[in-house]
Amino acid sequence: MGKLFGTDGIRGRAGKYPLDYPTVFSLGQSLILLLRARTSSPRVIIGWDTRESSPWLARAIAEGIVSARGKVELAGVLPTSAISFITRTHRYDAGVVISASHNPYEDNGIKIFQGNGLKLNDAREEELERMIFKKIDTDIEGNSGKKEEKYEENLKTSTQWAEKKINPALVEDYLQFLAGNFISGSPASLKIVIDCSNGASSRIAPALFERLGFKVRVISDLPDGRNINAGCGALYPETLARSVQEWQADLGVAYDGDADRAIFVDEKGKILNGDYTLFIQARFLRKKNKLRSPFIVATIMSNMGLEVALARLGLKLIRTRVGDRYVLEEMLRCSAQLGGERSGHTIFLDIFPAGDGLLTTLKMAETIIETGQKLSELGAELVEFPQLLINVPVRQKIDFSLIPDFEATLRQAREKLGSSGRIEIRYSGTEPVARIMVEGEKEEVIKESAEELAALIKKYLGTEI
Repeated sequence: MGKLFGTDGIRGRAGKYPLDYPTVFSLGQSLILLLRARTSSPRVIIGWDTRESSPWLARAIAEGIVSARGKVELAGVLPTSAISFITRTHRYDAGVVISASHNPYEDNGIKIFQGNGLKLNDAREEELERMIFKKIDTDIEGNSGKKEEKYEENLKTSTQWAEKKINPALVEDYLQFLAGNFISGSPASLKIVIDCSNGASSRIAPALFERLGFKVRVISDLPDGRNINAGCGALYPETLARSVQEWQADLGVAYDGDADRAIFVDEKGKILNGDYTLFIQARFLRKKNKLRSPFIVATIMSNMGLEVALARLGLKLIRTRVGDRYVLEEMLRCSAQLGGERSGHTIFLDIFPAGDGLLTTLKMAETIIETGQKLSELGAELVEFPQLLINVPVRQKIDFSLIPDFEATLRQAREKLGSSGRIEIRYSGTEPVARIMVEGEKEEVIKESAEELAALIKKYLGTEI
């Protein structure tokens, strides 16, 4: 058995290892054993997204928790950040989110939050992973009789089971928290188009913005268990861009499946990645004298243009490895108040220690209202360097240096780019994909370098998926 946890929890195909019933059941048991070192009667809250497999996985982990004499409650379909908030404010010992974020519906995943609302760090994940593997090995050796549950046969009954146990009061607590962090007047002056990705935000996002008085148009808000992220949401904002222009809206926002990231579209239909969000918020907070720290935290994937634009404001960009939890760890280390990822995660640490797409939307709306500027004007000072990202599906993840001629090809590419360019090559932590990012001043050099590296990786590791 390989490593369970990636950069954002456990990911895989629902019903198959590591998201098969015995493994997920063992995860529930092991989580309680881990928590029992600190409390005698651990309480766990579980929430999920709109994939058809999510209630089934929630039931599997809940049954594992109960079998280990833990207590479990269900929050139902909610954004990932909502479970972080509920875990922290209602003093649960852990929170569990069933979601594969931006992945297609066939995939799913499990994320775990500690009692303080933060994701498990690497050390705690490794400890939990060892406990899970030990539990599985013990069950196999002892022929424990743990049931092997058929995935497809139990989807409907799992959904019915979940619907009977959900605590609806938890949703209202989260809504009040979000509404309480919108401090600007005149929301009715803004027209917003929201793309819910047929995911976890499909009900709660319209409820929030309508409650606050915004003029709202909602798209991709009819989840059927299989249409989450299907040509919509944060990975496919083109439909949103067209809707913003058709409706003459002030801004549009697209969430991913679990709504922890937000990608914006300005009133002209331009798609703004997470670097723009960081820049706009950094400048706004700087002008209001609300930035105590000169540091803004992002990842290695953020554009050099962001670094240059922040420097003009007297701010320094600090980069981390990819993953919002690594951004948060660095923010805590250097006392930064603002951080995020190009992919759309944004963390306002003074408000909450997790990326929240809905909260980020409120802050962007607040910025537009208070400055009186259009979103296109707010982002105009960020000029991005040319950048190309190529994703190569791979059949295995080996050290890139083991690929013949890789080091020489990489060295030559860096020499072509010179000091003004960057190359970042890494494996996705959630998918069987190698990502090649090349950035610099000359587009033709960037394209040539990226394609050479991608072709080499595809030659030795590529596969059709």
